[in-house]
Amino acid sequence: MDGVHDLGGRQGFGRVRYTIDAPAFHSAWEVRANSLYGYAVRSGLFNMDEYRYAIERMEPRHYLTAPYYERSLTALATLCVEKGLVTREGLEQRAGGAFPLSGDGVPGRTNAAVDAPFAVGDRVRVRDDHVPGHVRMPGYIRGKRGIVVGVSPAYPFPDARAHGIEARDEPTYDVRFRTQDLWPDSSDPAQVHVAVFRSYLTRDE
Repeated sequence: MDGVHDLGGRQGFGRVRYTIDAPAFHSAWEVRANSLYGYAVRSGLFNMDEYRYAIERMEPRHYLTAPYYERSLTALATLCVEKGLVTREGLEQRAGGAFPLSGDGVPGRTNAAVDAPFAVGDRVRVRDDHVPGHVRMPGYIRGKRGIVVGVSPAYPFPDARAHGIEARDEPTYDVRFRTQDLWPDSSDPAQVHVAVFRSYLTRDE
């Protein structure tokens, strides 16, 4: 989906700010939220793709202003409500006020019909897909050409797995792109590597 979460490759945000040796957590509630999310995934209550999609469905202003673990907590609470484990009313009673949840989901899509697998050195093009549901294809590589430089083990197709429909395993390819192709006239010459699922790629003849 084209949401505010897909900020990779966007310009105008300035330099990345970071702190060396920054602590992973800043308060006790963050530890609890992270622990609950990890427990839910390990227990099979939901999978990582469902979790990512729940974060993507957050109201845009909430997403942009929420710290990392608040996004985790929102996704966790949303999925627990959707799966009937808790109610929104129960959450708000415990919180003593409003408890924002993510918006409704939409139907997903299953794997694309593809031909033979790619090999290292193959030239590929990323499909120019715009989908309403979960997608693990960064927007800035849509329609762009690259070269396969590596292959990773197969994994269930996330566009389907996030929506609870048939998700066949497929490999991801480490695709090398030229920055001049991704951002013409707006970047220094360099190379960018992106892990791209097979369903997102076509052969570039």
